[in-house]
Amino acid sequence: MGEEPGEARAAVEAVFREERGLLLASLVRRFGDLDLAEEVTSEAIEAALRHWPAEGVPARPGAWLLTTARRKAVDRLRRDQAYAARLAVLQADAERDEAAPVTETAGAGELPDERLQLFFTCAHPALAAEDRTALTLRCLAGLTTPEVARAFLVPTATMAQRIVRAKKKIREARIPFRVPGPDELPERLPGVLQVVYSVFTEGYAASSGPRLQRLDLAGEAVRLARILHRLLPAEREAAGLLALLLLVHARRGARTGPEGEPVLLEDQDRGLWDRAMIEEGRALVVRALTGGPAGPYGVQAAVAALHDEAADVDSTDWAQIVALYDVLLTLTPSPVVAVNRAVAVAMRDGPGAGLALLDALGGEPRLRAYGPYAVARGDLLSRLGRGGAAAAAYREALELAGTEPERAALRRKLGEG
Repeated sequence: MGEEPGEARAAVEAVFREERGLLLASLVRRFGDLDLAEEVTSEAIEAALRHWPAEGVPARPGAWLLTTARRKAVDRLRRDQAYAARLAVLQADAERDEAAPVTETAGAGELPDERLQLFFTCAHPALAAEDRTALTLRCLAGLTTPEVARAFLVPTATMAQRIVRAKKKIREARIPFRVPGPDELPERLPGVLQVVYSVFTEGYAASSGPRLQRLDLAGEAVRLARILHRLLPAEREAAGLLALLLLVHARRGARTGPEGEPVLLEDQDRGLWDRAMIEEGRALVVRALTGGPAGPYGVQAAVAALHDEAADVDSTDWAQIVALYDVLLTLTPSPVVAVNRAVAVAMRDGPGAGLALLDALGGEPRLRAYGPYAVARGDLLSRLGRGGAAAAAYREALELAGTEPERAALRRKLGEG
């Protein structure tokens, strides 16, 4: 018996969200071309929307989509012999790379998980740094081009050009679809870690839209970080990234209120935090920080662990957090890290000390479009009783806020909510 159109569409969308990256990676592995893979993936989804309402959702919907997409790709190549000849060259190159490490294997009868191979392809050093993350967010995380553009604070047309440029570079340079060998890994791994972290960041604090959190994206990033850590168990920064994501994602149930409004760390019900996830993350922090110099993800994970271990904000070890931010500033100098350090100093030494540090960063161009900087200044000014200056900072933050819950919270701070 068929299903209602709405139910079938919901089933297709659920499968697409769960398996889009897997489907795309499998198709790129088979045909060696991102554009072709994306096009036939979309066509397979359209076919599912036509067939599933009448025929029912298949027992293995992901496999159905993959089979359909492969058939459509083959049909297209039969019609376009020049295209087929070019792809044959790419496939020959790929066959020479078959000795590359293999990603985690799938269960019996399931599709192999080849997404990390696509991650390393998208993070290839031949691509511009900005193009690597943009392409991976678009292809692996499933963000739309406008969503990726908002995350980079650039126009949609500019982002579309970047993505097209990156795909063209992969095709023309014959960048292989594989996980790199041990000699290449130190150069390539940071780019992949950054991509996974970028996916999580968009999920943890959405750049735009009606919700503060995009839990589907954050959960996908955690899962991809798990795969990466299993693939590269000796890489301490892979452990550090997974630890960081787990320790932050553990707070997801307490970060928003009943109406989706943001809840500050000091006001969160810590009984809602995911304790199993915290314990897993804490164990990974130890692994990330032992056996050599600390990396930036391991240090950030250690900060997150101190927050998660504390019973409340007052009992948090702010002195240790400031010290960790000092280390992080030496590893990855960044105005955003400096803002976080200033907030921690305010918790340790008082709002005046933190505000002085924030004001010293006022000339940093990269903070002009960074809403949390203005929010932090407003909060510290408010704690110092400087209501007028705090309101000005909150209005500045309101102009920069990307999601409706953030805007509503700022309006309440301004007495307008």
